[in-house]
Amino acid sequence: MKYRVRLDLGERSYDVAIGADVRARLAAELAALGGPAQVAVVTSPELRELYADEVAARLRDAGHDAWVAEMRDGEAQKTLATASGLYDQFIAQRMERSSIVVALGGGVVGDVAGFVAATYMRGVRLVQMPTTLISQVDSSVGGKTAVDHPMGKNLIGAFHQPKLVLIDIATLKTLPARQLRAGLAEVLRYAVIQSPSLFSLLQDRMPGILARDEDVLSEIVHHSVSIKARIVEQDETEGGLRGTLNYGHTFGHAVEAVAGYSRFLHGEAVAIGMACAAEMSAARGMVDREFCDKQRAILSTAGLPTSCPDDIDVAAVVEAMKLDKKVKGGRVRFIVPTAIGSVEIRDDFSDEEAAAAIEATAA
Repeated sequence: MKYRVRLDLGERSYDVAIGADVRARLAAELAALGGPAQVAVVTSPELRELYADEVAARLRDAGHDAWVAEMRDGEAQKTLATASGLYDQFIAQRMERSSIVVALGGGVVGDVAGFVAATYMRGVRLVQMPTTLISQVDSSVGGKTAVDHPMGKNLIGAFHQPKLVLIDIATLKTLPARQLRAGLAEVLRYAVIQSPSLFSLLQDRMPGILARDEDVLSEIVHHSVSIKARIVEQDETEGGLRGTLNYGHTFGHAVEAVAGYSRFLHGEAVAIGMACAAEMSAARGMVDREFCDKQRAILSTAGLPTSCPDDIDVAAVVEAMKLDKKVKGGRVRFIVPTAIGSVEIRDDFSDEEAAAAIEATAA
């Protein structure tokens, strides 16, 4: 194991273990949570053969009653219907409140399995085993669980902290290149909101990251998780500071919704959202053009989009933002940059400014 990060949340505290091939440690890690238990390893059909059957077998060898529950992957599957399918499987297996749900997969699997763990029998224990970069640096840490609604992303959910997060960098070897690039959007988001040093690391080591060098991947995951851990410790339920983690997400979620959750990966939409937020900030004079150019350059180097496509209806994106979870008192809250390593949460931008920012990304 290369790194271990502790989230200090009182009775809900837990560790994030990071390293190559650490999934083999799951049984040993679960020993700290008590005796043998019934364990549902929730995963996608694609990951079952790669990892999940092996994980379940190791758990059975350690004395747990482990089995694999399947759900289809992809943002379009992040629904109450998918959650209902997992409830059916849990009930058929007679899962009890003392059981453990292991979410083995990307952000969709983690979010849906986490939501089901939060609500099945009013809550069972959850372990996150993220297999994509975006889930390793973001969605697996912090306790947010949710499913989408046709009118907006993550509108139905709950806070449910895991008991453990086990991040196996080796799983990134089988990750499609597009998924790896999408995950880098969330890493870049951390750099812009709080860490100039991470921004520099990404500038310097991007070739190694894209080549899947395990040492540099472990480093950027550790750096990202450490930032998120400190933020979540201060603001677990997103009352203030944690809102800065939504940099790029207000625009990004709206772009995803208008595109029907099928055209863009989440990280790709966040990259577009970061470009939009930067343009909106620059129009107010809160950042200079150099910031926008630097951010656009590093996003492009990572292979990420930096503009909203011409065939996306700008007015529809602006309207979709009004259904965002971060709307308060009818006002959309935007996270806008003021420098590399610094952002502000603002609710004083007009619809016209938001639309202009979207259009400016294509200029």
